[in-house]
Amino acid sequence: MIESLPEAKEIGNLELREKVYDAWAMSLAESKYARIEDIPPSGGPDTPPLKVGTQTDHLRSVARMAVAIAKDLQSTFKGFDVDVDEVIAGGLLHDLGKPFEFDSGNQVRWKSNPGASGWPSFRHSVYGAHIALSVGLPERIAHIVGAHSKEGQFIERSVVATIVHYADHCFWLALEKGNLLKT
Repeated sequence: MIESLPEAKEIGNLELREKVYDAWAMSLAESKYARIEDIPPSGGPDTPPLKVGTQTDHLRSVARMAVAIAKDLQSTFKGFDVDVDEVIAGGLLHDLGKPFEFDSGNQVRWKSNPGASGWPSFRHSVYGAHIALSVGLPERIAHIVGAHSKEGQFIERSVVATIVHYADHCFWLALEKGNLLKT
């Protein structure tokens, strides 16, 4: 995890940093994937993947974009209060549930009988929030994970969840418009 997610070293809160690593270790352990880089590099199991790059590149880019947004708003607007450690952690963890959602065994099972458990049974955002809470991450971090995708439209997102949501959305839209997704 340390090699895959070097931005986590920028998290000053050592307990939070370790839980970021723990969360990814648990998520991967409950799937067929050994490393984050092994997860297909796409937004969803049936969406176009990156032409070049890995799921790790996505996580790292979203984290860096989210930090840039947060720091710009902090420097521009006095009183804009956001914890940059939470922004980094949220950016690196937002797709924590993808090993579960992308796992081919789960996909086959869900697609073979979607009436039994749905398709997917849980999206990566929901399952990722479960993993985050299971390793003892604070509720506000689990909230970022659970609210970053379209499921978040049904709740009021926190400031950090809003930043991560738009960084993630911008990542996929910009790469699509830049012709960097396979069609």
